[in-house]
Amino acid sequence: MLPVPAQAAAVARPVADPLPYVDPMIGTTNLGNTYPGATTPFGMISWSPTGSNGDQTSTPAANGYDYNTPRLRGFSLTHVNGAGCSVGAQGDLPIMPISRDVTSSPSADVKDAVYAAGFDHADESATPGRYRVDLDNGVRTDAAAARRSAVVTFQFPQGKPANLLFRTSNSFNGSEDADISIDAATGTVSGSVLTGAFCGRRANGGTNNRVSYYRLYFTARLDKPITETGTWKDGTLTPGGTRASGGEGYATGADRAGRGSGGWVGFDTGSAAAADRTVTMRIGLSYTSAAAAEQNLTAEIPRSRSLASVAATAATSWRRQLSTVRISGGSQAQRTTFYTALYHVFQQPNLMSDASGSYLGADKKVHQVGRYQREQYSNFSGWDQYRAQTQLLALLNPSVASDFAQSLSNLAAQSGGIWDRWVLANAATHVMTGDPSAPTLAGMYAFGARGFDVTAAFDSLVRQATVPNAQNRDTAGCPGQCVAQRGALEDYLRLLYAPNDACACWGGAAETLENSVADYALADWAQRLGRNDVAARLLPRASWWKNTFNPKATPAAGYQQARNADGSWVAPFDPNTQTGFAQGSAATYTLMVPQDVSGLSTLLGGDAATAARLDDFFRNPDGSWATRGGTRYDPTNEPGIHTPWMYNAIGMPWKTQQTVRAYASGVYGPGTGGLPGNDDLGTMSAWYVFAALGIYPQNPARADLLLAAPLFPKAVIARPSGQRIQIDAPNTSADNQYIQSATVNGAGTTRSWLDESMVQRGGTVSLTLGPTPNTGWGSAPADRPVDHVG
Repeated sequence: MLPVPAQAAAVARPVADPLPYVDPMIGTTNLGNTYPGATTPFGMISWSPTGSNGDQTSTPAANGYDYNTPRLRGFSLTHVNGAGCSVGAQGDLPIMPISRDVTSSPSADVKDAVYAAGFDHADESATPGRYRVDLDNGVRTDAAAARRSAVVTFQFPQGKPANLLFRTSNSFNGSEDADISIDAATGTVSGSVLTGAFCGRRANGGTNNRVSYYRLYFTARLDKPITETGTWKDGTLTPGGTRASGGEGYATGADRAGRGSGGWVGFDTGSAAAADRTVTMRIGLSYTSAAAAEQNLTAEIPRSRSLASVAATAATSWRRQLSTVRISGGSQAQRTTFYTALYHVFQQPNLMSDASGSYLGADKKVHQVGRYQREQYSNFSGWDQYRAQTQLLALLNPSVASDFAQSLSNLAAQSGGIWDRWVLANAATHVMTGDPSAPTLAGMYAFGARGFDVTAAFDSLVRQATVPNAQNRDTAGCPGQCVAQRGALEDYLRLLYAPNDACACWGGAAETLENSVADYALADWAQRLGRNDVAARLLPRASWWKNTFNPKATPAAGYQQARNADGSWVAPFDPNTQTGFAQGSAATYTLMVPQDVSGLSTLLGGDAATAARLDDFFRNPDGSWATRGGTRYDPTNEPGIHTPWMYNAIGMPWKTQQTVRAYASGVYGPGTGGLPGNDDLGTMSAWYVFAALGIYPQNPARADLLLAAPLFPKAVIARPSGQRIQIDAPNTSADNQYIQSATVNGAGTTRSWLDESMVQRGGTVSLTLGPTPNTGWGSAPADRPVDHVG
């Protein structure tokens, strides 16, 4: 990235409009799994292309679209940003415009040879709230999104058939059932899909990953007379049909190929005039009923609203949300990387409730939002998001964060008090490990999201952490999607660690570490609420991670290592092992103690030894920065994303400054490959936003912020509640990456962190940067962040 000359930084003006710096194509290669389509902040609907790789039962990427696969089989209406698996989530109700007659069942087109179409990226445009592309079948598409609805225009080529395929059963992961109904007299197409099957290719020895989580309803209204109808089921085509039903199943390949149902409508577009060849579709969604889908459409996009009007409203919503952070200076590339990352952060959670306030609960019943919330949200990648995204959400939009906290609490109450790790729509997927809801809600509360039923949520999470239930030993779906929450809790409370041979979890050592973070979060939250009895009971459990630390794991060093119920260490062992861990090595998880870095440093042999361990973790033998994981840092996955900031806690903050800058500038950037890997529902993008601002939560449950060198000479965070946080670094540049001195609200400070008062009351942090480390700044014991573990 380009350096910012000091003289330029001094006169840099704030970005007037962040929207031109958002590139929705960032992350559409390199396994970022983002999507480029039209959506609004936290929207229910997202109109985005589904690519074809020659296999109708799979997609080129988890979100359906890979920039390097310019062939499409439809435009889907729901997406989850950056899901971390080969077949992701949702991608429901794809619609495909075609300029040919329908002569065979689209479900029988198993290789996408007949009805898919190519396109050229020169004919594609993606901006916040709007997506346009011209297909090589001659159809020009243009879509703009509202919150639960969208408006799309299809301009068909002259002299060719004009048809829309509604591929109702063809969700990314398949479907249990689907239905469609066509009313040519009113120009209406409606239907639904019963689907779910998160990460549908997972096997895991069980079937809980291939179940239906939700039924999604749609209503589409078309402005041109329907002159032709038809339906299909599996390989059977029914010209003139108006109703069909049938799902695809949740398998892949030959077991699912050729199955499914849908319908099509045709139009007379024979006129030479482009307006006469253009069909406008308005479409609404609902998770509760067909009637609600129509009501949502009517409420948001009445017939009088134009596509341009809807697009303008979406742009205004995005501009308002993105403007909560105003940066000054920086290169074009830096600004684009920053505001696109912020854009990805605000794509979730996703709205689940109707305009009327109704939503589908985890108990499969329709509920109404209550006194503690305005709207119901979902899509919670907890194991990922609790490390960065949920804190940034609460900092910048505490109202949505509060609604999200209440939403998760509602779903848990409807699930017998069980808080799931990865919630899709209205249901538990059981993905990953640990108890991420505890640090998520505690962290959001610390960052100012207080508008939910705090007592009910807190008591429920404490009960889950302390009272065993019948589900605790359910091993269905293990590893990866274990049904059990707080697996084998009785054994955990008895042994003070999760036994690897009987934990009903994805790795006993990982579970122990995750539970230690969660228990600290609940203890800290308890203290804030005056629940000192709960804090006293849970705070010691924040140190149970020490019970899976083996100081003699190797002859040279101690590591986290899985243990069996009889106390024995799981062997053989080496630092690269993933036995006992979830998506990470023993070397990575050994450092996953954000709540007690000082305690970890003591076990590793002191600050100097800890620094040497970190140095080796981040550097390859040739001195280059590590990016491939194993025994070293993996910037694409969550267990280690806090580690670049750990040097602050051992009195060497200049190493944090160097390391954070190296990864923020080295693995993030503009272009389709600008994310290091799966965005994981905005988590990796949130890490970048924090890094670019030069701040990061020291602990996921608290609002203390660690300091590093910002990328921009000035940034202002304008919180909706009125607080204003300003971060000045006027001489920042590619060379000037080390803090020389600092002031907070005009007073000099040598602390390498900011306490929670900055978030609570606002203020100004001013940093003087230079090209060489100031090893004295932030190094004294009194200047280090406080762990609060005791």
